[in-house]
Amino acid sequence: MRPATLARLAVAGNRTDTLRTILTALSALLATVAMLAAATVLTITGWAERYTNPLLIEPGLRPGVSATLILVALPVLALAGQCIRLGAPARDRRLAAIRLAGATPRESVLIATAETAVASLLGSVAGLVAYLVARKVIDRPALPTDILPPAPVIVLLVLLVPVLAAAAGAVLMRQVIVTPLGVERRIRTRGPRPWPGLLIAAGIVLFAVPTRLPEHINLSKNWVYAFLGSGVMLTMVGIVLGTGWISSTAGRLLRRYGRGPATLLAGQRLITDPWNGSRTMAALLAAVIAGAVALAYRELLATEFRYYDIYNAMMGSTDGGGMGAAEAPEFYYGAIRLVVVAVSLASVVAAAGVLIALAESIVARRRTYAALTAAGVPRRTLSAAVAWQTLTPLIPALVLALAAGDALVRLIDSEIPVGYEFRDCVAAGYGGCEAPRHPEMAQILHVPIPWGSLALLGGGALLAVLVAVGAGLLVLRASTDLDELRAG
Repeated sequence: MRPATLARLAVAGNRTDTLRTILTALSALLATVAMLAAATVLTITGWAERYTNPLLIEPGLRPGVSATLILVALPVLALAGQCIRLGAPARDRRLAAIRLAGATPRESVLIATAETAVASLLGSVAGLVAYLVARKVIDRPALPTDILPPAPVIVLLVLLVPVLAAAAGAVLMRQVIVTPLGVERRIRTRGPRPWPGLLIAAGIVLFAVPTRLPEHINLSKNWVYAFLGSGVMLTMVGIVLGTGWISSTAGRLLRRYGRGPATLLAGQRLITDPWNGSRTMAALLAAVIAGAVALAYRELLATEFRYYDIYNAMMGSTDGGGMGAAEAPEFYYGAIRLVVVAVSLASVVAAAGVLIALAESIVARRRTYAALTAAGVPRRTLSAAVAWQTLTPLIPALVLALAAGDALVRLIDSEIPVGYEFRDCVAAGYGGCEAPRHPEMAQILHVPIPWGSLALLGGGALLAVLVAVGAGLLVLRASTDLDELRAG
């Protein structure tokens, strides 16, 4: 196939295809800018006193800033994946027609990958241009606008989204290649199994390794980061994949105990496609886990700073020069607020991905919805069924994500003993030791669970999905028009 023909076929389509191209390019632009910013922060070496932002000055804090930027990029990448699926039924029919007209499977794959790769490449290049322009426009001492990542890293990040998009396009074409007539028979013999729970347990164990090793074993900083990162990633993957089992179980419960047509329809749909929640909610659940980790870590820091204050009082340090100086808490709390802001942005982007996935799902089954409407099923019943189908697996998955994020941090420390330092000080014969001035100093400080903050995080994520579902139901009204029953 000649390149000119391939390019013409890649950009062909209706308004939905144009919208898919625009949304895919915009997602690639945002993801590229976020990843380039993360790479720029990692490029800084040594103590960077030339910057006024304390998060960039200290080398130990820069990986956290980069991780926060990557946290913003991941939901945007997921959004790009959802945008690729927009208008998939019409695109599959068009590509199937090309396949029946004589195109080989290889040519069909080239057309599908070209559609997504070209849009993503345009967005990535635009993101690189926007990043370079922003370096000149917002040139501030607090930002690393005086350095650039290495050229190979820039090329890799610019090409990352198009390569992933091309791979996703090729995967989506597998059904059209196998059966260009669009006929496929699927038989699900059993539902998902709860084996992702093992991944969650393995992730928690890996995260706990650096804090549970004997004192004589000292891991390097890279090994500590590897254990902590692997633990968080395994936990996230386990919860995302576990949503399939949650959906299947919720569907069986709805079908068994449901008393209305909406719950029965939603239950059967969850049983038929239990992995839909894992696909659409993955980015949102990952953001919620990261947010729960940040909120729980804030409580741990608050408990440690309280311990420092008590320790200083025990040792007679009243000049503010002891452990945990007055300015330290606000500095670290500011860093955690940065993570919370990133989680909020990621949740909004993830909710946009849920909206696109929901609209694509409704459009793909518009003839089924139109047939149900023609048979007498009210539109409000179909709307309620879609809402039940989306929210029923989401709520337990959110609770699991919040619990897992808090559990990861509690493995670091859940209680801090106070008063034992005085006993050890006297036993060692040091001078200047003062007895605890208050009996409550000899106690154990328990790290509290941030119930209110976790509830606010989970409620915000649920609210974002509710808004997305409400917007997606507007598509349902148009998709239940009886004209959708016509062939074509």
